[in-house]
Amino acid sequence: MLLKRSLPKMRWKSWVKPWQQIDLPLFFLPIGVSFFGGLMILSTELKQPVTDWWWHWLVASIGVLIALFISRFRYENLLQWHWVTYALTNFSLIIVMIAGTSAKGAQRWISIAGFNVQPSEFAKVGIIITLAALLHKTTAATLPNFCRALAFTAIPWLLVFLQPDLATSLVFGAIVLGMLYWANANPGWLILLISPIIAAILFGIYWPLSEPLVFKEISFGPLGIIWSIAMGIVGWQTLPWRRFGLSGIGAFSLNMLGGELGIFAWNNILKEYQKDRLTTFLRPGQDLLGAGYHQHQSRIAIGAGETWGWGLFKGPMTQLNFVPEQHTDFIFSAVGEEFGFVGCLIVLFVFCFICFRLLHVAQTAKDNFGSLLAIGVLSMIVFQLVVNVGMTVGLAPVAGIPLPWMSYGRSAMLTNFIALGIVESVANFRQRQKYYF
Repeated sequence: MLLKRSLPKMRWKSWVKPWQQIDLPLFFLPIGVSFFGGLMILSTELKQPVTDWWWHWLVASIGVLIALFISRFRYENLLQWHWVTYALTNFSLIIVMIAGTSAKGAQRWISIAGFNVQPSEFAKVGIIITLAALLHKTTAATLPNFCRALAFTAIPWLLVFLQPDLATSLVFGAIVLGMLYWANANPGWLILLISPIIAAILFGIYWPLSEPLVFKEISFGPLGIIWSIAMGIVGWQTLPWRRFGLSGIGAFSLNMLGGELGIFAWNNILKEYQKDRLTTFLRPGQDLLGAGYHQHQSRIAIGAGETWGWGLFKGPMTQLNFVPEQHTDFIFSAVGEEFGFVGCLIVLFVFCFICFRLLHVAQTAKDNFGSLLAIGVLSMIVFQLVVNVGMTVGLAPVAGIPLPWMSYGRSAMLTNFIALGIVESVANFRQRQKYYF
């Protein structure tokens, strides 16, 4: 009798054995977020359907199966295929530029069997795998290794930027910065890496700040000059070639050049809608019926939710479709209106807990490769979370970055679950004792 009772238990243990060490909170919380996201998407489309909301749940279910499948295989196998992964990543980004489908001024999708696939989303995972493979033995503590990692990531980044997909290129940058920092790169180098971008913005801001981002002629605004001098000091302190102050002069010149390139990019590279997003962010009260309409309506919807919200399917701004693109980039505004400040805090707490579990997996991974994989996924999720929530409340420019597992988007959903499966593989095959990078 005891043997008969133990048989089902033994069978159950043998069935779950391939996943016995996965991080359960990290696995189930994104599933819960995906389910809640489906409800929010349904709420935004009750009156005027824009898409088939149930696709969100269907793709999430497929993503869960993919994550389970990936997590039962050793992540170390990715090392053997990382150059293949890198080649496929670049190849897909080239194909989309040649034969991709255009929409909203960008060519980002490939039509496969009637479905639009966005290669730049899957390229995020490709970049994470590539960088982890490059840095797991030779860290970024030396300048040659640091530059080597940047050189390999520059190619897919440039291909994404030229689509143009500025939002995803920013996510790439966040992934690279996070993984380089975890791989012991000098923080000063990371600051210098992004400093020309900041200089490009600051050189276009004049005193007074009532007319930001003019960029119509060569100008050296005081903020840009101050920033360039500060970066010169950072370069002098952190870079080699200190003799005669060459490192400081080089960093200063790089930022001055960044200001000039910013002016050139503003006039010749950036699309009009990209310019509008930047100027609207710095001047939120201007053009409320044009470029600033999305963000303005989103802030009204969130504010209307007050403390507890109107309730599911009851938010007037959401039900009457006052917020454009609410089922994708502005899904958080639906949460704010229908569940209020408390609901927003709960959603943010869940995301913070997911990020904490990702960090825990990175710290307890058995090797540098697994640790870097987890940090890459963490960097991707954190950046998308901060920018998406920030743009819905007016603290960040509208960048077209989806909220992980909540915004509607099939490619983004599958990418997030593929990344989750890789991290769960790291957790599943880690040693029980703690490991720190």
